[in-house]
Amino acid sequence: MSVDVAEAGARARASGARRRAETEPRLVRWTLTALALGFCGLFLLLPLLAVFAHALADGVGAYWSAIGDRAAIDALELTLLVAGICVPLNTLFGLAAAWTVAKFDFPGRSLLVSLIDLPFAVSPVISGLIFVLLFGLQGWLGPWLRNHDLKIIFALPGIVLATTFITFPFVARELIPLMEEQGVDQEEAAVSLGASGWQTLFRVTLPNVRFGLFYGVVLLNARAMGEFGAVSVVSGHIRGLTNTLPLHVEILYNDYQGTAAFAVASLLAGLAVVTLVLKRLLEWRMGRTGWVR
Repeated sequence: MSVDVAEAGARARASGARRRAETEPRLVRWTLTALALGFCGLFLLLPLLAVFAHALADGVGAYWSAIGDRAAIDALELTLLVAGICVPLNTLFGLAAAWTVAKFDFPGRSLLVSLIDLPFAVSPVISGLIFVLLFGLQGWLGPWLRNHDLKIIFALPGIVLATTFITFPFVARELIPLMEEQGVDQEEAAVSLGASGWQTLFRVTLPNVRFGLFYGVVLLNARAMGEFGAVSVVSGHIRGLTNTLPLHVEILYNDYQGTAAFAVASLLAGLAVVTLVLKRLLEWRMGRTGWVR
């Protein structure tokens, strides 16, 4: 019953917003629409077309040669590996953090929410420097790591740590408002009927937030694959070992290999397009089911 009421309320709010928008003069609506489309075309579509145009400037053969280069393949594999590690970790963390913040009142709740938002407030470069100060050879834990033959900075663990730190708010910040809006009535009803904590999570909570969870995971994955600042600090720029796709693009461009740089950048642009399509499909699906805030 509470879900039906929430859905009806969301649809009523959306319908009211549409009616208010339709009362604006036609000239105002057309002007705002033209400005929005012009802005998207100038700052989104035009740069995207420029990337592919420069990537294909020397022909399809040069394009495939740049993409098929061993260093580019290594960078792609590392990018996918890092995303494959960070996305599941931050999905679990985001779900647990959102459940804790939205469903329980406890001392330090506001502090936890502030800590979740911390990566949004800290420059990625600064976060990378923090990891260097902690785990570098001259850092606080550097001597201990060296004595135990453990390498964090300029290796895969450092890249994973930096990417995980930068991306961990995405799922949590998507789910917290959604769970707070739903309240705890359904969970309490399930527990009163004898459901365990895990049964309540998998049969009540997750089905209600599944689209919001998928939405957060899509954004998380996009940021993980495209992260540059923090990864640049902790990677060491070692070709074939610690270069992700964004770092490989920078190296090619600095080596005056413009066509190759844009060819590799087109891979990231393609991933971004796929992400936007998935994001739009999820928004459409969430709107049909009433989960539009």
